[in-house]
Amino acid sequence: MNFNNILAEEENGILTISINRPKKLNALNRETIAELHEAFADARDDHDIKLVILTGRGEKAFVAGADIAEFADFTPEEGRKLSSEGHEILFDYIANFPKPVIAAINGFALGGGLELAMAAHFRIASDSAKMGLPETSLGVVPGYGGTQRLPQLVGKGRAMEMIMTAGMIDANQALQYNLVNHVTEPENLEAFTLEIAEKILKNSTVAISGAIRAINANYEAGVNGFKVEIDEFGHAFSTEDFKEGTSAFLNKRKADFPGE
Repeated sequence: MNFNNILAEEENGILTISINRPKKLNALNRETIAELHEAFADARDDHDIKLVILTGRGEKAFVAGADIAEFADFTPEEGRKLSSEGHEILFDYIANFPKPVIAAINGFALGGGLELAMAAHFRIASDSAKMGLPETSLGVVPGYGGTQRLPQLVGKGRAMEMIMTAGMIDANQALQYNLVNHVTEPENLEAFTLEIAEKILKNSTVAISGAIRAINANYEAGVNGFKVEIDEFGHAFSTEDFKEGTSAFLNKRKADFPGE
């Protein structure tokens, strides 16, 4: 896969997607969003890819926000369209992706960058990372899911404070807030993320997809998450992965899941 603004590298079932605009601190523009969607869509259809790691190129930034120059003169309707399309083709797409997505936050994750990281299924941060939603300092609100996903992760009060002050928090405060799962040294971020990815890959990819759907259902208005869980649990009994997993357990051996 060849792109202008991202790099996509696959090894041993793990696709690492890196936003590659270091001179712009990896800021998101519409072309980058479209390329990210294409990379994720390709990964969705590729049976050999089991997990995606999302990170930024360079030492300074994961994604230091959106490319403000691109929308500074937008009309209200153009602003609504920008937000709506971003949700559809990237942020919601990642949140509901059927394969695990881990954000490895290697530096600044601000505005759209933090929203991108929050769309991933969980986050690991370098201890040099800084995170925040500075949109209100520009006279706008977070438009790629920040007002919804941040309270889910850190609670309403902390989300209100972060968005109202437009300030940044460091990685250890993000860990305290449950915004990230782990914090590690910058030089260990890649290895630490891969270590967790490899633990995930030992398990059934089919079951993990079902778990993603069931967990996400809890956050969808009008959807009974318990009912989704029951359905996913029942469906699992029809899969080859279930047959292999139970057989391996009963015969005291390690499972070799076919992913079917």
